[in-house]
Amino acid sequence: MASFPPRVNEKEIVRSRTIGELLAPVAPFDKKCGRENWTVAFAPDGSYFAWSQGHRTVKLVPWSQCLKNFLLHGTKNITNSSSLRLSRQNSDGGQKNKPREHIIDCGDIVWSLAFGSSVPEKQSRCVNIEWHQFRFGQDQLLLATGLNNGRIKIWDVYTGKLLLNLVDHTEVVRDLTFAPDGSLILVSASRDKTLRVWDLKDDGNMMKVLRGHQNWVYSCAFSPDSSMLCSVGASKAVFLWNMDKYTMIRKLEGHHHDVVACDFSPDGALLATASYDTRVYIWDPHTGDILMEFGMVRFWRIDEDYPVQVAPLSNGLCCAFSTDGSVLAAGTHDGSVYFWATPRQVPSLQHLCRMSIRRVMPTQEVQELPIPSKVLEFLSYRI
Repeated sequence: MASFPPRVNEKEIVRSRTIGELLAPVAPFDKKCGRENWTVAFAPDGSYFAWSQGHRTVKLVPWSQCLKNFLLHGTKNITNSSSLRLSRQNSDGGQKNKPREHIIDCGDIVWSLAFGSSVPEKQSRCVNIEWHQFRFGQDQLLLATGLNNGRIKIWDVYTGKLLLNLVDHTEVVRDLTFAPDGSLILVSASRDKTLRVWDLKDDGNMMKVLRGHQNWVYSCAFSPDSSMLCSVGASKAVFLWNMDKYTMIRKLEGHHHDVVACDFSPDGALLATASYDTRVYIWDPHTGDILMEFGMVRFWRIDEDYPVQVAPLSNGLCCAFSTDGSVLAAGTHDGSVYFWATPRQVPSLQHLCRMSIRRVMPTQEVQELPIPSKVLEFLSYRI
């Protein structure tokens, strides 16, 4: 039986500061909007914020301008249905690389979003192809959209043009994640019980199918160094994959219901998973140990057993942190998005030391360091 953290007096918990809202248009003015918002995403460079407004449309807004609007006009901001609309076939675009607000019609219900950026020196893993339809530059910013019909569409964020249409899944594409190393390797998670690995620098070639889930796959996430992938779904297990060999490393057991979300810490030393059992587990992905257990829908510090702040939200469906970690965005059942300022606290010396060493060393290597046991304990994430 899972143990629960001590109850905290509600008066001691600080409510998070709301910094803005993006409210979806109200039907019947636009029948393509105003329904469930299943996914929100921030661009890696912080230039854009994207969310599914419901049904087939995705709204892209320049993030810095969005923050300025919140400061100038208050928190509420009803999305402008008369803003530039981009068809799902093509668009003339405008000045390339200049962030601007627009809407993309994806042609079907949008379940997942992911931004990807290119690093030119990261070559395609397919060495036999000498000619490619697309040559992605350093300033390239892509948006992948996972659809209800199993398709994945890849868009140029700056122009709104459809670049690739990936067809291989047979069910809903529930989640998407790009490798953080700029290789434009994309992984998709689907209700067809598979994960698929795509090489966008090879014109979207489907490189590998990862099998192991016995039911729907809900979520997937790369480790910061792109070497490991976590996937979760309609089971109690958490799957870890080696992304150099495309083999399963291990399955983590501990949740008591379906696991619906996962993500790595910035240093790759920790893995967080959330389940319908209402618990969030913090794992050491290198050993499989559960280090911490939290309740959901609150801001937590990993060195405390109570939430730092609470953000009130009704009918929430998804959430994501901004690139710099200063803002949390949450999508809701009515297609809107709400933003809160992330609690800011001075990090402890222990946390800074752990972050520095864990960015370059996995758990096993840290444990083998020839240092005093007290120093080793100070540098380790412990249960």
